[in-house]
Amino acid sequence: MIIQRVVLNSRPGINGVPVADNFRMEEATLPDNIAEGQVRVRTLYLSVDPYMRCRMNEESGAAYLQSWKLSEVADGGGIGSVEESKDVNFAVGDFVTSFNWPWQTKAILDGKQLEKIDPQLVDGHLSYFLGAAGLTGLTSLLGIREAGQVSPGANQTMVVSGAAGACGSIAGQIGFLEGCSKVVGICGTDEKCSILVSEMKFTAAINYKKENVAQRLHELCPAGVDVYFDNVGGDISDAVIGQMNPNSHIILCGQISQYNKNVPYPPPLPPAIEEIRKAKNITRERFLVLNYMDKYAASTMQLCQWIKEGKLKVKETVVEGLENIGVAFQSMMSGGNTGKQIVLVSK
Repeated sequence: MIIQRVVLNSRPGINGVPVADNFRMEEATLPDNIAEGQVRVRTLYLSVDPYMRCRMNEESGAAYLQSWKLSEVADGGGIGSVEESKDVNFAVGDFVTSFNWPWQTKAILDGKQLEKIDPQLVDGHLSYFLGAAGLTGLTSLLGIREAGQVSPGANQTMVVSGAAGACGSIAGQIGFLEGCSKVVGICGTDEKCSILVSEMKFTAAINYKKENVAQRLHELCPAGVDVYFDNVGGDISDAVIGQMNPNSHIILCGQISQYNKNVPYPPPLPPAIEEIRKAKNITRERFLVLNYMDKYAASTMQLCQWIKEGKLKVKETVVEGLENIGVAFQSMMSGGNTGKQIVLVSK
């Protein structure tokens, strides 16, 4: 069986900016027969995420992330339908997902790495299981619950950087749902700011490319910041930390502004900002959602319930065609998208 797949064509270099040409499309052959315990699937959706930038280097910098190998198929979160199964847990027609789905039109996968999903839980929006009802939503929800220490009725203010992105747009909404009284988002265009406030009900949004972040935070958060959902790091995070309250909490979700730089993760703060953090006893520990797998099932049901009730608005940027996944990746890394970046491989 002839299939199409996307492989890593070249590395951008540790400090390089990734481009679409770092990937290439090619044909490959899939065996006609599958073994016991295996499942043949047709790929429907693939997820494109900022953390993948680390996998483009020879060393990912994280023990839990494997680097992609040159001229070998890339992988990440994916959803597909079962076409043939020799695993008793899956039948033809089932919808399944995996965190290690190969970027190809069809694949033969070990049933142990697949999870069955029910589209009715998200009103038929299967792609949501890669975003708001998937690892993105879990990262947002569990990050806020486990690292943010949000308490209903405590009148807390949360700030979200990268607020128009996949995690940020969900995290801001969950901040309200979990009890924050004010949520301020930081993003890079007036259009994104408008979406955050009008559609996702953020209290306010700051365009960091046009406004002075520190000054606007002082105006919007006169009582200081209690919880910071950090997706970007760098100068923006320095400005937020400078206005955080004593004993407040940073949810260290991502550092997208640092992914093209050769720095450790999490990147160290500038000395002056680190002094502020220590003096105010602000927590800043790396948050890894994989450490909370025992909470996935209940948390996923909570996310799906919020989605069905209309309490959690979902924004996706969908690019059609496996051949365009490199372009989608480049666009995401340049900050050109709103919400979750999804590639539609087949319908």
